[in-house]
Amino acid sequence: MSSSGEVACTYATLILHDDGIPITADKISTLVKKANVQCESYWPGLFAKFVERKNVEDLITNVGATAVAVSASTGGGATAVEAPAAEEKKKKKKEEEKEESDDDDMIMNLFD
Repeated sequence: MSSSGEVACTYATLILHDDGIPITADKISTLVKKANVQCESYWPGLFAKFVERKNVEDLITNVGATAVAVSASTGGGATAVEAPAAEEKKKKKKEEEKEESDDDDMIMNLFD
């Protein structure tokens, strides 16, 4: 679960990026304070260091993949490669179940 401080830092980072302003801990902290949100003092610095190493535009366009990768790195789920494979298995299983039910309907219709 995210705290309001984390969410505020996320929005501040997106605002700075959208306006083309360099993303720094001080600027994130300023935006969070202007929004009257209480935030742990370390969050702005963590967000600033994170976006130094990552392309914010890529993070925005790959939200789902990023969430899975972050979850995997924290031990919270499948890796980015495993998630699509698991989804594909679910789709195949649903298709097989649907095909089986169609066959059952045809067989039952033969005896009507």
